[in-house]
Amino acid sequence: MTTATAGLAMSPAIDPARWPGLTARRAKARRVVEGALARRIFMSAVKRLPVRVQIGRESIVGGAATDPNAPLMVLERPDAFFEAVGANGLIGFGESYMAGDWNAEDLGGLLEVFAAQMATLVPEPLQKLRAVYVARMPHTEKNSTANTRSNIARHYDLSNDMFATFLDSTLSYSSALFAGSEQKGGPVAGETVTVSRPASVPAWDDLAEAQGRKVERMLDSAGVGEGSRVLEIGTGWGELAIRAARRGATVLSVTLSSEQQALARERIAAAGFADAVDVELLDYRLVEGQFDAVVSVEMIEAVGHEYWGEYFRTIDSVLAPGGKVAIQAITMPHDRMLATRYTYTWIHKYIFPGGFLPSTQAIVDVNREQTSLRVTERLSFGQHYGETLRLWDERFLGALDRVHQLGFDEVFDRMWHFYLEYSRAGFRSGYLDVQQLVLQREGGR
Repeated sequence: MTTATAGLAMSPAIDPARWPGLTARRAKARRVVEGALARRIFMSAVKRLPVRVQIGRESIVGGAATDPNAPLMVLERPDAFFEAVGANGLIGFGESYMAGDWNAEDLGGLLEVFAAQMATLVPEPLQKLRAVYVARMPHTEKNSTANTRSNIARHYDLSNDMFATFLDSTLSYSSALFAGSEQKGGPVAGETVTVSRPASVPAWDDLAEAQGRKVERMLDSAGVGEGSRVLEIGTGWGELAIRAARRGATVLSVTLSSEQQALARERIAAAGFADAVDVELLDYRLVEGQFDAVVSVEMIEAVGHEYWGEYFRTIDSVLAPGGKVAIQAITMPHDRMLATRYTYTWIHKYIFPGGFLPSTQAIVDVNREQTSLRVTERLSFGQHYGETLRLWDERFLGALDRVHQLGFDEVFDRMWHFYLEYSRAGFRSGYLDVQQLVLQREGGR
């Protein structure tokens, strides 16, 4: 492994009670058949890709087998890897990394290659059978009012101290906006579009300032100033609320994470704005009142596609005349969104239960069909997220001793590293984007 990942256990100790998905066994005959099919599909795919794959002690294969600079994937336990992928597809792919069945020095680089070819990794005839073989979202994880709080708690209530091991001083758990170049891009539905890329490779010391830049741009876009009544959907750890209050606004911030609520209240009080900011443990659907600005940073991803209409109708109902909405959203291509909206993924199972990424077109369409809100401008800055995730991952890997002191184990280390690099690969490849979108009523009503 490289120095950056040297702290990860190559063969982690697996607690079956904590990680049942890694220890459950299927009937041997079924494992053999599924593993053989997975091997055939996987080997066919990697021959087309600029990667190297070493299978146990066998020679290296792949579309870049002789290129020493191509990402290398080492299958430490090939049979276990192919059986996991055969049984559970991409969920099994991630689980087998958690279990140590395979390793990669440049995990992000390897996953970036796979992400860039996501739509074609599985042969087209099998893609047509997607509804038959892919896992479906459990009913208990759909983001109804009954389920949403438990879904949020499974991620955001892990431990404030754990998140602090890799976040900067602002405790912002969303893409930063580094200093960079901007250019106009093509609109989706007539709105003004700007595309931003980092001007250089950011360092850790740049992150807090870049997070502040992200928040201030959102507040500017929403017109937040002296006397503004602001609704924030998804509190995080309070940075946006503090900055809005500093401008003279009053803020209602709603969250479903008790851990975040507690620390956000502490940070807001320490900043001197306890009288201006109210942080409530409340589902966004239950908010009442009128607000001049509604802001929400990377919360729509946790809403679930079945509830996007309800999310935006709620915002429409509480937005005062002349008000503006600013949201920051991770987006995916519209065709892939349609193809995967009912799929249960590794991210759902281990990181964000109930979540799903919208496309820009979906956001535009749901508002045109169900609300009086229209997207008027957006900033696309996905490459900034790639750099944000790189810095988070480096920081996390450097803090594994502290992570273990907090009660997390070696499998968690590999899971979280995989999650951060899996996400970074999506942005670096262009498969994912992150955008700040401004919405308001037609004619500024």
